[in-house]
Amino acid sequence: MICVGNQSVVTAQRNQDPRFDDLNQTLMLVHGVKQEAVVVATVLIGVAPLVLNIPDDVKKRYKGNFSQFEHSVVPRLCSGDQTLWAEFSSAISKNTGNDPARTAAKFRMLTTRPPGRTHVQGYDYLLLVPVHIDNVNRPRLAFDNALVIDIEADYRQMIDAICKAYTARWHL
Repeated sequence: MICVGNQSVVTAQRNQDPRFDDLNQTLMLVHGVKQEAVVVATVLIGVAPLVLNIPDDVKKRYKGNFSQFEHSVVPRLCSGDQTLWAEFSSAISKNTGNDPARTAAKFRMLTTRPPGRTHVQGYDYLLLVPVHIDNVNRPRLAFDNALVIDIEADYRQMIDAICKAYTARWHL
């Protein structure tokens, strides 16, 4: 009765098109099975200027010896260990100042539908969440963000929209 599709685009925004396509496919699949299902999409949008994109470097550096990687690198990720930047300098991805805004604009192109219009194929709510994830420091919500997204207000609106849609569709 409720489907929430979650995607993230945090690494130099290079994955926005496949993530967008994933959410579109989820929408079509759910709508094809049950039009009155409450369908929500959440998208984490990375705002960190630099991202340590470890998977890019792991294959080259560890050549299949993932136990060494698991032992020596994984515990240091998101721990604040600043030496990771130098150690994996070839795995740094950069976000330009416009990347988060372009990603937000792309995902705002997902179809949404007005309340009560279950015959229309669209998301009942789209939640865009700016996050600061660089894989070196602890991940955090970017409450102060250039996207001018009020994370708390948007989250409350999403919960309200889900509750109203669910009540209208399944309890009347």
